[in-house]
Amino acid sequence: MVKRHYSALSQPTLSMSELICKTLDHDATDMLIDKWLEHRNDAYWEWFQGVRERKHAANSLRRQVLVWNKGDFLPENIFCRTVDTGRLIPLDRTWSTHVYHHRSMQDRKLSMMPVVFTMLPELMMLRGMHDLGCDDVYIIVTDMKRQEMDDVTEYFNLVCRHAFGRTCKPSMENEIQYNHMRLSHTLLKQRRTPCFPQIDIAFRAILHEKRPPFIILFSHQTTSYSQILFTHPLFVPSEEIFFDFPSGCPNPCCNDDCEMIRFPRRGVEGAAVLSIKRGRRNGKKVRSREMCNWIDCNICFNEETSQYPESSEGSQSSADSGDTPTNNGLVCSKCRLVKYCSPEHQKKDWEEHRRVCAKSASI
Repeated sequence: MVKRHYSALSQPTLSMSELICKTLDHDATDMLIDKWLEHRNDAYWEWFQGVRERKHAANSLRRQVLVWNKGDFLPENIFCRTVDTGRLIPLDRTWSTHVYHHRSMQDRKLSMMPVVFTMLPELMMLRGMHDLGCDDVYIIVTDMKRQEMDDVTEYFNLVCRHAFGRTCKPSMENEIQYNHMRLSHTLLKQRRTPCFPQIDIAFRAILHEKRPPFIILFSHQTTSYSQILFTHPLFVPSEEIFFDFPSGCPNPCCNDDCEMIRFPRRGVEGAAVLSIKRGRRNGKKVRSREMCNWIDCNICFNEETSQYPESSEGSQSSADSGDTPTNNGLVCSKCRLVKYCSPEHQKKDWEEHRRVCAKSASI
């Protein structure tokens, strides 16, 4: 086997990384969610209460939407519109978290659970926004300070825009190599762990091999923040919903400068979005679909159609009525938030959808 050598311009693999990967499975995530609910943060509780009081427009079949209409403050009662399939799905789906960290953390027997717990509300929201491809979340743990995190974020933007999955121009090669050398020297001088080349290897290898909707650069520096880097604008949380999302800082007088996790509150404008080339060998192109809300159905509706036939009195009653679906599906006339390909799938989905189905505010 030919041994691959690392450079700023060649594509690295995860086998080249010296970082240790600790995986927290679905059961560990469930335990963390239960712990988070038990020690409820007032800022997030108040935000979700505000979401519950907001009135969602009936034409939100194609927009991001977060709905809590019924029941107690539990993930299974809070529903999110997925950005990839357009389904309205509860936040109770768990995930596996793959945390890449320097070996010194393992030597000190430091657990990765606090890393995930620190950003659990943000991870729940990001996981809830995706129906497919988000069963695995990737986090790289660093000890970078604020300016260093800004510089590294800008570097990965530069690399993805000019060299990731595409031929890099000679002038940009020089700029990438210069910035790589500058960051390597800066983090080495400050004795950051892991070093920048190891961060770069893990980051670009995960992008290439796993193709996640986002990667998180986590910093346990108290004066820094953790950065969420999205791989497509479609994956960014909507400003209409998250404009007042809590910063995560325990200080009641905090502002954006003291946020612990840089969760975008101004949509794409305030997010770190990487310019990833897609298609052919670079993976499938990202597109927003509108699918039947029954989770096991693979029927996709025509996205260009703006008029939808309605059922009679909500999902269950319309499913019982025997309405004949058109090519555009059947819309629940009670909440007008979901579509189905047939009355049969409305019936199958009712057990879950009943937890969120309520009369639309505009009806």
